[in-house]
Amino acid sequence: MFWPSAACILLPWILVYLGLHVVQRGIIFIDIAMAQMASLGICVGVLLGYEPESPLSYALGLAVTLLGAAIFSVSAKRASQVPQEAIIGIAYVVAAAAAILLLSRSAHGNEEIRNMLVGDITVVSAAEVWKCFAVFVAVGVVHFIFRKNFMLVSFQREEAYRLGWRVRWWDFFFYATFGIVVTIFVRVAGVLLVFSYLIVPAVCAVTLARRISARLLLGWAISLIGGIAGLFISYWGDFPSGAAIVCTFGALLILAALVALLRPHKTQGAALSTPPS
Repeated sequence: MFWPSAACILLPWILVYLGLHVVQRGIIFIDIAMAQMASLGICVGVLLGYEPESPLSYALGLAVTLLGAAIFSVSAKRASQVPQEAIIGIAYVVAAAAAILLLSRSAHGNEEIRNMLVGDITVVSAAEVWKCFAVFVAVGVVHFIFRKNFMLVSFQREEAYRLGWRVRWWDFFFYATFGIVVTIFVRVAGVLLVFSYLIVPAVCAVTLARRISARLLLGWAISLIGGIAGLFISYWGDFPSGAAIVCTFGALLILAALVALLRPHKTQGAALSTPPS
């Protein structure tokens, strides 16, 4: 259990940060759509006879994810009769259906579909953990360098338009780095666990804290507790690890909602307000 525990400690920090951006942008399901698109690319590699962990499978997954990044950045219009969530939903459904069609041609298609969906973090190796961590650090450095730009586009989007920024290009840049993270993590954890790590800690943090720094710290703490607790619940109860961690995150979200409801109304309202720039 050492390396699965190490994965739950070392890897979620960048997911929480990206999740805060996604929640603020109001495009909650873009992460599960991009995770499913990454899975579709990996499925193509599997059908060609390559292992899901192979470099070619990763390259195919990343290529499909970057295609999704381009689609989502173009569809993010200030005014449109078609909501971006509709485009995201369509992309997810089509990618999921295409993955099922591809894996239906595989001898172990049903098992591979299950692994893509829920993953099995208990079998992660030391090499996979360090590889993911290195990629996440590289993406983190990029986001630190351009942090003011990403924060403005996500948290003060109208201000970015007013300043004449090329918002769609910054959207693509964000989604591209987002896709790099999702593509490598989905091979380890599966689509559902990627979505849970990205969204649940971020939603809990937004519900309970106001400042960005507090939200990050709280989100990291929740991701750590949920990941480790879910991992050991799966070990002790002989449950699938991905499903156990997702359900643990669900319980933590309910707990955070109860805490928010019990807080004074003024404090609760402040917690849900937009953080200062």
